[in-house]
Amino acid sequence: MNKYSSYILIFLLTLLVGCNESVKSPKLIDTFPAIYPDYTFVTVPASIAPLNFTIKSVKYDVIDVVVTGKVNGTLHVQSDEIIQFPEKKWHNLLESNKGSDIQVLVSLKSDGVWKQYKTFPVHISPNPIDYGLVYRMIAPGYEVYSKMGIYQRNLSDFDQKPIVENTLIPGSCVNCHAFSKNNPSFMSLHVRGTHGATMLQVNGKMQMLNTKTDSTISSCVYPYWHPSGKYIAYSTNKTKQAFHVVRNERVEVFDEASDVVVYDVNSNQLLTCDALKTSAFETFPVFSADGRALYFCSSKPYDIQSDYKKIKYSLCKIDFNPDNGTFGTKVDTLVSSSKLNKSVSFPRPSFDGKYIMFTLSDYGNFSIWHREADLYLLTLSTGAFRPISEVNSADTESFHDWTTNSRWFVFSSRRGDGLYTRLYLASMDENGKIGKPFLLPQKDPRFYDVSLFSYNVPEFITAPVKVDVSEFERKAVSEERKQMVYTKK
Repeated sequence: MNKYSSYILIFLLTLLVGCNESVKSPKLIDTFPAIYPDYTFVTVPASIAPLNFTIKSVKYDVIDVVVTGKVNGTLHVQSDEIIQFPEKKWHNLLESNKGSDIQVLVSLKSDGVWKQYKTFPVHISPNPIDYGLVYRMIAPGYEVYSKMGIYQRNLSDFDQKPIVENTLIPGSCVNCHAFSKNNPSFMSLHVRGTHGATMLQVNGKMQMLNTKTDSTISSCVYPYWHPSGKYIAYSTNKTKQAFHVVRNERVEVFDEASDVVVYDVNSNQLLTCDALKTSAFETFPVFSADGRALYFCSSKPYDIQSDYKKIKYSLCKIDFNPDNGTFGTKVDTLVSSSKLNKSVSFPRPSFDGKYIMFTLSDYGNFSIWHREADLYLLTLSTGAFRPISEVNSADTESFHDWTTNSRWFVFSSRRGDGLYTRLYLASMDENGKIGKPFLLPQKDPRFYDVSLFSYNVPEFITAPVKVDVSEFERKAVSEERKQMVYTKK
């Protein structure tokens, strides 16, 4: 075969591969297709990875999908298994239709007969989303040192890369990652176990800290950066894990004691005050958008053996002065556990200063194990709050985070099967209208059926995280630590 014959053969094969079977005389079905994941009627950013999907509820020989925008034509994909949209064409179509809808038409062929479902829209938001997400992936068991890692994912495609995996440091657990206003140049990461430490990286400079002092009850956990990058709020927690013997309840993680502290990155001081150094359980601290207030969860202390269901956390606030690292003298209660007979966890302020999103459950603070846990939204200008019915489900909704423009949020949920925690994204427009949540897209939509890992603590990032893994490993196992200095103000 000469080279010209080879070119002709390649051309013909390309035509055959690109050919789609015509949808002829379809039977019209007066319902929307039951696609998985459910991307019907969702609002997405123009940069989102292709919303690849499949259909589980019915058998078919061929699935045909036509996506049409007001601008830039159509996208036509046909397959005998799953729908995977070509990334370049997908992004061109979405970018051309920002602020409007694209229409998705699904047809199925079975036993030689075509069925065509009602067209459904996907709204393309004009609001951008941050570059990506960072999360921990871990098997949904109770052992802390099983296979796990901290990973980053580009939201415009399916590229997931490890930042740090616990296989680097045998006998250790990596967790509690955080960034300053989603800026990957300001990173905190906790290592627990044999080589325990807190890794702090600022503008590429990495150091390992010993955050336990003679005046604190434990090492620092649950970090949240000040918007200036000069401070990190932590809690110090003495926790216990217990197992339920009642049906539908598995594990409970309780505070035996906990306090809130603030770390001054430049002076290496761990700051606190009398108003925070109390007998109450205090945890999950976060700074306000302007950096002049510190929010946290607080509960009256109870015996965790006999009165664990009485442990309910309120959402509280204390003033903070970033100019000199001092606190106010008064603690205000924004959401009262005694009035609601519920417990608050994971407060996360929006970066536009308008809202605080939090999780509400029956008791305790480790809401990931509570099926009744739901997301709530507090409007700071009025003090009113409500359940986010647009995204809540009959199963657990737990940890969540905002994009830098406060137009998107991510949250973890067990709505899929009640066991594995998955990540969902949802939009919020300038008027506070929240869109239908959608599952984090995967290249193969059957990914979640075979994955053995749960997603924990999703955090948005504005650019890729850069960590020198060799330097991290070397410093973690060296046992060389910078000791924090405890200071009461």
